[in-house]
Amino acid sequence: MQANTIPFARCAAVSLSLVCCAGAWSQGKPQEAPWRFAVSGDSRNCGDVVMPAIARNVLKHKVEFYWHLGDFRKMSDIDDDMAIRYGNELSIDDYDRDAWGDFIANQIVPFGALPVYLGIGNHELYGGKTKNDYVSQFAYWIDTPELRRQRGTDSVQGDSLTYSHWQKGHVDFVTLDNADEEGFSPAQLQWLEGVLQKDEGDADIQTIVVGMHRALPNSFACGHSMNGDTNTPPDIAAKSLGSGRRAYQDLLDWKRQTHKHVYVVASHSHFFMERIFETPYWVNPEMKDRGVLPGWIVGTAGAQRYGLPEGIPKDIHTEALVSGYLLGTVASNGEIQFVFQRVVRSEVPKSVHNQFDDKFIDFCFADNNSPAVHPAPASCSEP
Repeated sequence: MQANTIPFARCAAVSLSLVCCAGAWSQGKPQEAPWRFAVSGDSRNCGDVVMPAIARNVLKHKVEFYWHLGDFRKMSDIDDDMAIRYGNELSIDDYDRDAWGDFIANQIVPFGALPVYLGIGNHELYGGKTKNDYVSQFAYWIDTPELRRQRGTDSVQGDSLTYSHWQKGHVDFVTLDNADEEGFSPAQLQWLEGVLQKDEGDADIQTIVVGMHRALPNSFACGHSMNGDTNTPPDIAAKSLGSGRRAYQDLLDWKRQTHKHVYVVASHSHFFMERIFETPYWVNPEMKDRGVLPGWIVGTAGAQRYGLPEGIPKDIHTEALVSGYLLGTVASNGEIQFVFQRVVRSEVPKSVHNQFDDKFIDFCFADNNSPAVHPAPASCSEP
């Protein structure tokens, strides 16, 4: 197995070096509107089949970059695609060593010279992996010269490369790290508040787009979010809930004070949903400090697909048991229109057909579904 995996990693490094050589990491100069970007997350299980199809579709839209919100590989067990490719030859030790190299070779390389930004998911911390391991493996994408320059100008310095931000046109894109169950660290929240303070006075910034793995608290996907799960230890759940609500309030206050645009995107739940914060908690008319942020969930990049939670209003656009990504189109005034782009089996490239038989490709697009149910913890029903 080891002999097969090392060439993958080397191939990925050679191919992806074209990104920097081509100057694809931009300085964030104003762009002629409209311009586009793509975002999704959760590409474990069948990502080696679905992500190349997403890349093929994304490139047709001439986007400026693709943004992955985490959960590249399963890590708690062997992904279906790697199990099919290697069969009994793949031990769990092989898998633990090679899974991230497989992600690079089979899920990032298909984007070619298009810039790819990465966010960390909870499964990046499974299988004995740590945030230091993540930073070492993915430094090429999370410590680019562009991101390093931006960090150098931040008024508050962060304590990890797992979160960052960059400017494209008049938009500040912020990647947050809530991969572990405790949510955002105090240092990360201070850093975020410094970014918001600086952007408030920057006339060149019209919009902030914040992306993360777990959705901020009290969304329509509350049972699988920063509210924690029903089996999360209470002290840990309280840290996640508190830090998530603080970040939400920071963004809401910034939006009200600046009259600029704020959009929030997450994955973690393996379906698509828009308007995720139009919940009783955030629209409570008796609580003047609350309000609704525009929010989306798009965990549809190859992971086992979930059914929808109960109680979603019928006028909210949702899509379950599908694969795809969110396409954002940025207007000259900073407004962004988001449209879910479904990706179908016929878009799977020939290179993927050379690796997997039709039966497995059919499975990834028709039967890669999970019966998982995520009951809502008590904090989801707080007034």
